[in-house]
Amino acid sequence: MPDMIAQTERPLADPSLTDAADGLVWAVACAPGHRPVPLSSRQAAQYLGALPAFDPAGADKDADKETDGGKAERDGSWVWLHYDVVHTASRARVEAIACLPEEARATLAGTERGVRLEADGDAVYGALPGFDESMSDDDTNVSAWRFAALPGLLVTTRRHPVPALGAAYRWLQHDDTPRTPAEVVDFTLLEFADSVRRTLAMLDDQLDRAEDLLLTLDQHTDFGRISGLIGKVRRRSTELRRVTTPVDRIFHSEDLELPEWAEDDIRDRSQRQIHAALDDLMALQDRARALQDELASGQAEETNRRLYTVSIVTTLMLPATFVTGFFGMNTGGMFLASGAFGTVEAGFVCALFMGITWLLLKFAKLL
Repeated sequence: MPDMIAQTERPLADPSLTDAADGLVWAVACAPGHRPVPLSSRQAAQYLGALPAFDPAGADKDADKETDGGKAERDGSWVWLHYDVVHTASRARVEAIACLPEEARATLAGTERGVRLEADGDAVYGALPGFDESMSDDDTNVSAWRFAALPGLLVTTRRHPVPALGAAYRWLQHDDTPRTPAEVVDFTLLEFADSVRRTLAMLDDQLDRAEDLLLTLDQHTDFGRISGLIGKVRRRSTELRRVTTPVDRIFHSEDLELPEWAEDDIRDRSQRQIHAALDDLMALQDRARALQDELASGQAEETNRRLYTVSIVTTLMLPATFVTGFFGMNTGGMFLASGAFGTVEAGFVCALFMGITWLLLKFAKLL
C-alpha cells in the first residue's frame, strides 16, 4: 500500500482520478506516515482484486499467501471507496467486490431506507441515516447511506448527497494522522448526531418564540401563528425521532457483536452521542406537547371570554326584544299608538327593562 500511495501522490480532490461511468465518487488510500491520496478507478480495482475473497468458514488461512489486503492489516493502511449507486453499472460494480460477504454487497447496492448494523467475521456493514443536502434548511430530507468495512477497506454508497460523508472526506483530507475505517463510520455518525442537535437547536428557538407569545397572552394574540410554530416543531421532531430511535436501538441490541477492531469506535462513542441526541429530541417533544396543551388552554379561555361577552349582550337585549315584539303586534287598543311621543316612550320602556336586567345580573354576580 505505501508503494501505491507513493506512485499516486496527487492533490486529494483531483476529479480526474475517479470515473463517473462506474459510479465511483472518490477513492482514497491512507497509510501511516502518509497523507491520504486519491486512487484512480483502475488502481481501486487492482486493490480490490488483490484482496482475498470472503470466506464465511474462515478456511482461507494460507500463511504463504501475500496480498495487499494482508499487508494492510499489518501496516495499518486502508482504502476508502465511495460509490453513487443510482445507476445500474455502479450497483453491479459494488456487487462484484468479492472480499465482502454476500449480505454486505446486497446492502451496499440496496434501495431500502431502513436502518441496520450487522457483523460477519471481520466485516461490519449496514445502512445508516443522513441528511440530504439538496433540501433547504427548513425542509431537510433524511436519506440513507450504506457501508461495508474491513480492517483494510471501507466501501460506502449513497443515492443522494449526504453531507456527513463529505465532512468525513474533508476530515481525512486535512488530518495528517491516518484513520481506520471504523473511525470514519464513527465520524459520520457523530456528524449525523450533530446535525440532529443543530436542527433541535433551531426548533428550540421556535418554541421559545411560541412560549413568549403565550406568556404575553392578550386579546391581540395570534393563536394561528403560535399553533403553526408548535405544529412545525412537533412534525419535524417526530420525523427525526423516527430516524434516530432505530439507530439507538441497534446499538443497544444484545445480538450485535462487532469485531474487536471496530467495537471501540463504532459502538462505544457513536452509541453515547446518538443516545444523547435522542434524549434531547424526546425532551423537545415533551416541551412541545406542554406548549400545545397551554395553547389549547389559552384558546379555550379566549373562546369562553368571547362566548361570555356574547351571552351578556344577548341577555341585556332580551327585554328590549320582548318590548319591541310586543309593540309590533298589529292589534287594536295598543297603548301609545296615538300621541306624538309614543316611540320615545317605548324606547324608554326598553331602556328601563335593560337596566333592570343589568341590576339582576349584578345581584346574581354574573357580571
